[in-house]
Amino acid sequence: MSETDKNTVEQRLQVIEDTLAIYQLIASHPPSADTALAEYTASVYMSDGVFNRGASLDGAKGVEAIAAFILRPAHEDAIRDGLAHFSGLPLIDLRGDRAVVTSYLQLLHLDKHGDSRELANHGWSTGYRIHRVVVNRWQLERHNGHWKIRSRTLLPVDGTDAPRQLLTRGLSDVLHRSTIPTEAQDE
Repeated sequence: MSETDKNTVEQRLQVIEDTLAIYQLIASHPPSADTALAEYTASVYMSDGVFNRGASLDGAKGVEAIAAFILRPAHEDAIRDGLAHFSGLPLIDLRGDRAVVTSYLQLLHLDKHGDSRELANHGWSTGYRIHRVVVNRWQLERHNGHWKIRSRTLLPVDGTDAPRQLLTRGLSDVLHRSTIPTEAQDE
């Protein structure tokens, strides 16, 4: 095997490892939010990270402020009311030691006012209600071999142009990148 082939195999393996690590990071968000495990949230954000929830909701800057979000009494109330974050498979744009991830997230909660219905072999339930669907743009960086969140922007899917533009940007980013990312490819 030539040195060129070896580098290509190593690069390809690195892409696979990075992709799996990023899937793991993004998949950890719903359980960490639904358990209010602020310690975990703090471990995955950069110290100067940014959490932007758009114009209609407050955000946070800095890892302590971001982790404190899920410790709010109102968040605990939502968890006790049956909150469940449900994410879609993310679209990943690798850029060497940086990555941009585009994804959907649904916020579900137990519908305490719904009619109770039985599902065969699964018991009775009033069901769940989709409270909100949002589009996420995660900017990630690798530090000391681990992927961390530099910033996260989430926008509600509300019929306005902003969430659609965020999705379009994510698709355009991936469309215009090569298969094997290099350090020169950056935002």
